[in-house]
Amino acid sequence: MEDIRQKVQQREHLMYEEMLQAATWMFQDDSPKEEIASFLTALSVKGETAHEVAALATIMRSFALDVPAKEGIYMDNCGTGGDGLNTFNISTACAFVLAGAGVKMAKHGNRKISSASGSSDVLEALGIHTNISIEQTVELLEKEGIAFLYAPNVHPKLKRIGEVRRALGKPTIFNLVGPLTNPVPLSTQFTGINRPNFVMEYASVLQMLGRERAMVVSGPLGLDEASLAGQNTFVLVDKGDLVPFSLTPEEAGLSYAPIEAIHGGNADENAAIMRKLLAGKQSAYFDTVILNAGIGLFSYGIAETVKEGVEMAKDSIFSGRALQKLEAVVAYSEHIKGVEVRQ
Repeated sequence: MEDIRQKVQQREHLMYEEMLQAATWMFQDDSPKEEIASFLTALSVKGETAHEVAALATIMRSFALDVPAKEGIYMDNCGTGGDGLNTFNISTACAFVLAGAGVKMAKHGNRKISSASGSSDVLEALGIHTNISIEQTVELLEKEGIAFLYAPNVHPKLKRIGEVRRALGKPTIFNLVGPLTNPVPLSTQFTGINRPNFVMEYASVLQMLGRERAMVVSGPLGLDEASLAGQNTFVLVDKGDLVPFSLTPEEAGLSYAPIEAIHGGNADENAAIMRKLLAGKQSAYFDTVILNAGIGLFSYGIAETVKEGVEMAKDSIFSGRALQKLEAVVAYSEHIKGVEVRQ
């Protein structure tokens, strides 16, 4: 392992097999945290490669708990985070819109690490219990077509790594790997990354990991979502093909808005924003969500174009179906809490 660490510190890329070895070392309980931190920092300085990301995702996924979801086409729209742009929880809001449009959503997420409010933080502010069992997660996914997988619940080996990441306080390769390690079998995925120059490589990682159809986006200023603030960079994974393209909000039938228009706050503030837009209040928040949900519907294969997907996303909200999905998950969460209290 020392040879591998020295190689990275010399800014040399690792082969897939070398990264498998390094990843296994990081997850061992006796690996010194300071050495893990040094290795992660060196990887970041060097710049991670597609093979390094794929190898780490493979090892992390192998340590995850099994989530025996019934056969189906499940989607995750978790992004990498780490863009530092202080936006509200776009992908979490999108998950309810996508579910309202008929997509089976198994959304991976975590608490804040390098942001003001992570996915799990805003879910709890909405009244959703994130610390639920695997059996309850499967039941919710089957009953409502949407469930949220809190990373520490399904990745018990992440605890020590999480401590290292919090101490570092900045994005690492684990931000890139997070969306790739959902324990629910995914054949399709829509994910955003904060590195415009890594979009093609990330799409190739998704292809390596067996996604039949998927989409990677990096928005203006490195936002890990599609944005109204200009041109968005994409790569579509369509079985054996990797198809790059770009898209502006105007091409999707929406209007320009600056990044500042979708700034978020703490978990309670972001939850309030989310409830309002899911209730149909139109704003830059609303348009950002329907843009991303529209892309998600295109990625899933329900919509033939992004523009058609945007219209379907609007319908999911205006029909009340998206908000109904939120309320159904909240009600299920309250039921679980009630059972726990009675016990």
